[in-house]
Amino acid sequence: MKIPSLQIHPELQPIARLIPKLSFSHKNLWFVNMLMHFMPAPKPAEDIRVENVFIPGPGERTKIRLRIYQPKPAASAVPVLLWLHGGGYVMGKPEMDDRSCADYVRLAGITVVSVDYRLAPKHPFPAALDDCTAALAWVVSQAGHLGIDATRIAIGGESAGGGLAAALVQRTYDRREITPVFQLLVYPMLDDRTVLRTDLDDGQGVLWDQQSNRFGWQSYLRKDCGAEEAPVYAVPARRDDLSGLPPAWIGVGSLDIFHDEAVAYAQRLKAAGVAGELKLVPGAFHGFDVINPRLPIVQDFRQSQISALKNAFHLAEEDNT
Repeated sequence: MKIPSLQIHPELQPIARLIPKLSFSHKNLWFVNMLMHFMPAPKPAEDIRVENVFIPGPGERTKIRLRIYQPKPAASAVPVLLWLHGGGYVMGKPEMDDRSCADYVRLAGITVVSVDYRLAPKHPFPAALDDCTAALAWVVSQAGHLGIDATRIAIGGESAGGGLAAALVQRTYDRREITPVFQLLVYPMLDDRTVLRTDLDDGQGVLWDQQSNRFGWQSYLRKDCGAEEAPVYAVPARRDDLSGLPPAWIGVGSLDIFHDEAVAYAQRLKAAGVAGELKLVPGAFHGFDVINPRLPIVQDFRQSQISALKNAFHLAEEDNT
């Protein structure tokens, strides 16, 4: 049973009708990644400077590509958002988020560094998380060169990138070497146990369904999902103690396959004493905000993120001085 169209927000119904039913698997992943590889990057906005740099990775032969977005003219000592793209841990690249990253720079007045991390199934856990960890350390070490304030770092991402962001925040907190001040989790992929839900096996889900979800988690974990144990930091929702983590913004649509796990994580953060905001979007499906940025429902969702970032970085106070 698909989601009835009447449940979808009126602004999203015309778009939802045009989205083909597609589940991702080993059979079509190669084709999707090939399309993404050859997909040209959008022309950068004139007020945003975009640069690709390669940094040493966690392995001897590994290099990580970072896509850096900065305001023009260059500013100094600005906050930075380390951004992790989505794609179910199995696909995607930084360029797919060029528009949203440019919005963060333009509207929040910050620098964004997006990580082109390694993907499963070729590179299962912990490859992606190790790449993101190395990228965060590099950003801090290059703060002077990048013109950023290393004391004002946020970690964020969408979908699988949101899950990676939550995992990176947990690992960073435990290591006590870097102190992010905020986490921005956009419809995050947090809990492999969602694949055990039989009520989601009926074709429900737009852009990302249960079959795709199962494929993504199994590719990333290299084991059956929902097992009694999972590697530390592989599944953020499995962490027992969430106390001490930085404040969080979590946003998700009511029709998103990740709705329940995102809400549960937000509630657990609150119960652990972590400040945060939960942004729920009625009638919105997974990835609803990437298709038409001009829709009021999308603009409201994005503005909520911008406001949260500015508050976390105390930029609203600076604007008023």
